[in-house]
Amino acid sequence: MTLALIIFGLLSGSLLCVLVGIVGSRRRIGFGWTFLISVVFTPLVGLIAALLSDPLPAGTQRWGCIGTLLAVIAIALLLTIFSMIFWGSLAVVI
Repeated sequence: MTLALIIFGLLSGSLLCVLVGIVGSRRRIGFGWTFLISVVFTPLVGLIAALLSDPLPAGTQRWGCIGTLLAVIAIALLLTIFSMIFWGSLAVVI
């Protein structure tokens, strides 16, 4: 039961960080920095940082290379956790 709660917390926290990063992609701070602030602190702090930065001019959206890199790393980690759960090797680690 505890393992399921930990995994649910990690997945929901990662999803919230990505959603806050998407909000930041329409601001000067960008997706990557907003995502990083959300992961290091909390999604609420990341959202506040994104909303405090200036919006981009209409029609432009900035993701930057750091946003792509963090998204690829997050997806790789999620796939690793899911594969470990599916094949049962996570139970051996914990």
